[in-house]
Amino acid sequence: MANIEPLRKDINHPGEIKKHNISVRLWHWLNLLVITGSLLTVLLNSTLFDVKSNTGYVQQQLQESGISVTTTQAKSVAHGLEDKVWAIHIYFGYALATLFLFRLIAEFFQPGRQRFFSGLKDAYRTYRIRSKNSTLALHDLTVKSLYLFFYLLLTIMALTGLSMAFDQELGISNATSHSIKDFHGFCMYLILAFIAIHIIGVLLAERKESKGIVSDMINGGKV
Repeated sequence: MANIEPLRKDINHPGEIKKHNISVRLWHWLNLLVITGSLLTVLLNSTLFDVKSNTGYVQQQLQESGISVTTTQAKSVAHGLEDKVWAIHIYFGYALATLFLFRLIAEFFQPGRQRFFSGLKDAYRTYRIRSKNSTLALHDLTVKSLYLFFYLLLTIMALTGLSMAFDQELGISNATSHSIKDFHGFCMYLILAFIAIHIIGVLLAERKESKGIVSDMINGGKV
């Protein structure tokens, strides 16, 4: 469990607290809001706006008002409600893709030591130099590898989401679009797993030697 705790200090410069550029901090918190909103729409459509559950409810409510509708008609209304929530989900998807593009561009303007891929290379190099017996080096490499996995998931989510949103324009068949949707949903569960691991790691770090790591992501790690 210790290997998932983010490190507050630079492993190669123990006396220094890691710095976070304002662009990364902005991306981090906006990304949190967008992913949360996106997941909420999925939760709503799987509960309150579930088509199967709402079909009978719509039919019953209309019948109590003296309006008789078929199951097909009630299902159409339920689908309409679900589609409205999915429309919001799509906008969150556009925001997520935009933020990810922003993160990629911002990477090129980061100071050398603050670049993610430079940090990942340094972590791997340090792990090799200090040998496999260095727990701290393994710790740092594991955390950065998890972040890399998260970035790969975001790439997949953005590409699959845009593919579904523009399936007609891209000439994607319904069968292929359905397969993309299934894979998109599977990756969503992986992102949920990463978020859970990330939160647990941060909470553990705050209780130990990396106390203040959350505030560093707010103020840039200047104290």
